[in-house]
Amino acid sequence: MERKEKKRILVVDDHEDNVELLRARLEARGYEVFGANDGQAALDQVEHVLPDLILLDVMMPKMDGMEVVRRLKANPKLPFIPVIMQTALDSTENKVEGLDAGADDYITKPINFAELEARVTALLRIKKLQSELEAANAELSAKKEELSEANDKLRRISLTDGLTDIDNRRCLEDRLHEMWQHSVRLHEPIALIMCDIDKFKSVNDNFGHQAGDAVLKEVAQLLKGAAREIDRVGRYGGEEFLLILPGTVLDAAVTFAERLRERVDAHTFTYSGGTLTRTISCGVAASPHPRVKDQEALLRAADDALYVAKETGRNRVVRFDGAEYNAHTESKGNESSNGETPIKQAAGSGGSSASSGQTAGPKDPGEGRRASA
Repeated sequence: MERKEKKRILVVDDHEDNVELLRARLEARGYEVFGANDGQAALDQVEHVLPDLILLDVMMPKMDGMEVVRRLKANPKLPFIPVIMQTALDSTENKVEGLDAGADDYITKPINFAELEARVTALLRIKKLQSELEAANAELSAKKEELSEANDKLRRISLTDGLTDIDNRRCLEDRLHEMWQHSVRLHEPIALIMCDIDKFKSVNDNFGHQAGDAVLKEVAQLLKGAAREIDRVGRYGGEEFLLILPGTVLDAAVTFAERLRERVDAHTFTYSGGTLTRTISCGVAASPHPRVKDQEALLRAADDALYVAKETGRNRVVRFDGAEYNAHTESKGNESSNGETPIKQAAGSGGSSASSGQTAGPKDPGEGRRASA
């Protein structure tokens, strides 16, 4: 059977006889009693003993009981310690002063020990309830923190691509919306780079999906490592990656995209069965631009520029509305491309007609590009 821990009571009185008398009575009731003969000694005892209750005399030299209880209750490091003030002064004014100072109960001298025992028992019961409440609150706080951490973790998982450990498409779309709004509000530029791994399908076909996964992971880290802290880098889908560059004009974004292309081109990818090399194609667009009215048009412009990069030989960077972009779209019969109508549809309708036995390109612009990428 577990032994019940004794409750500790600190008796503070400048008369030693009073301390000893109360000690004898309280110890006979099963309490552990400590004594102090002045206010400062009482405060020192509290630091070392941490009593469950204090029986405090009001009239003491140097530091009276009122000052002691004020200091005790003002100390944020101490838990709730009930204090019973004891004094020979029985006026209402004295009792109010003691209670205002922070005392939890009041008893007058000469002390009626039956009454004292009842008051001690009642306050210790209150302290027990207070301690249980604090423990419950602490446990609840810990659970809330644990739940908050779990929610944060789940949110991070929901916004992170599981393979490459960078932003996923959902996260990119959320960040693009936020950054676009910021750009519009502060009249600051914003640029996008859409990257696609060239001939990625052949990696899976010739070397296996583990090699394909290795290439995706390493490309992700190459892009992430080159980006600034304020940029967002994520996997937009399949072998496509999107970089959001706040505060970046088109020329600077093109320069950065070329640096990314060179970095990937010079990299040797490693997988469990050996090594291989791959390149990327990049499409770049930025706002403000007369042909980019909103964030959807900006995203479409970067994707259209990427399509031109793939169509004109891969392993290159094409800027939206640049000379190469315009020349290619004009040759495809889409001179009026404005970032709102995808150029890939117009490209699919160019060239031979259906009557010559050749079919038009796929209606989903992404289908043709990804199938032959």
